[in-house]
Amino acid sequence: MKLDILAFGAHPDDVELGAGGTLAKHVALGFKTGIIDLTRGELGTRGSVLERNEEAERASTILGNSIRENLDLPDGFFENNPQNQLKVIRKIRQYQPDIILCNAPYDRHPDHGKGGDLVADAAFYSGLTKIETELNGIPQKSWRPRLILHYIQFLPLQPTLALDITGYIDQKIESVLAFKSQFYNPNSKEPETIISSKGFLESVRYRAQDLGRVIGTEYAEGFILNRLIGLNDLNSIL
Repeated sequence: MKLDILAFGAHPDDVELGAGGTLAKHVALGFKTGIIDLTRGELGTRGSVLERNEEAERASTILGNSIRENLDLPDGFFENNPQNQLKVIRKIRQYQPDIILCNAPYDRHPDHGKGGDLVADAAFYSGLTKIETELNGIPQKSWRPRLILHYIQFLPLQPTLALDITGYIDQKIESVLAFKSQFYNPNSKEPETIISSKGFLESVRYRAQDLGRVIGTEYAEGFILNRLIGLNDLNSIL
């Protein structure tokens, strides 16, 4: 299956928080999208791996993704090394996405920056024909995505691109709330964390609303590009 957009997250829920509206909008536009989580988020204070697995599938269904997989790298301790790069390369070559979404370049959680670097490096190496990989014993063809976008997470990094997600904010929030073990849940008996407060959940909507205001829409999600984007004409700019 070829995907148009493949989103990677260091942990289940990263993609929903950073780019859930973008995925939902593009599914509605007819794009095929998917999510690959690098880890199971097993070091998270709240919830269990089993709960996160079930929540991730529910969130993916809400967004309309065609696939969701997990590379089972160790939460907190994975590295941007050749072994892990090859794992990501195999997935990029398997699904041949034109666009990759990945973690922020740096963030409060060290895994986010590491995850963003790992995926961005693997996306480049995936285009090198002399790096050989196989899937189910069959050699894979090299593939390099046209565009890599880093979504914004906990820290308020300055985006270089903003995508209008007006009409998809509720779907984004619903996908985030699918992770009920992690985010605001007044019935939860789990320890409180910085992301489980009602204020954090409200900030997800507020950030999208504030960025939308800047570009003249109701809601938007921000991304950081890893290269210069060319335009055919100035009318291409919103």
